[in-house]
Amino acid sequence: MLSGFRIVWLMVLFDLPVVTKPERKAATGFRTGLLDLGFEMAQYSVYVRFCASQSSASTQVSRVQGMLPKSGKVTILTFTDKQFERAISFHGRSSIPQKTTPQQLEIF
Repeated sequence: MLSGFRIVWLMVLFDLPVVTKPERKAATGFRTGLLDLGFEMAQYSVYVRFCASQSSASTQVSRVQGMLPKSGKVTILTFTDKQFERAISFHGRSSIPQKTTPQQLEIF
C-alpha cells in the first residue's frame, strides 16, 4: 500500500539563459528532457513528477542531473505526498484544486 509519507513528489525549478541561439536550444532541450522523464509542467519553468518511493525519486534526480545545461540555475525540491497535498494554488482569485496522487503507477 502506498503511504502519503513515503510517496515523493519532485519539483524542478529553473532559470536558464535564453539570450543566444545555443542557450535557447539548451533550455528547450532541458524542458523537453523533463517531459520525456515524465515531469508535468506546473508553470513555464516549474515541473513536477510523482515518484512512488524515495529510491525512485533519487533515480529521477540523477537523470535530471545528467541533462543539466552548462549555465543557468536549476533547483530540485522533494516533498512527501502529504506535504504536497497541502499546497494551495490560485488562478487569479480563484483557488485551483491540487493534483492528487495517481491511482495507478504508469509504466513507460
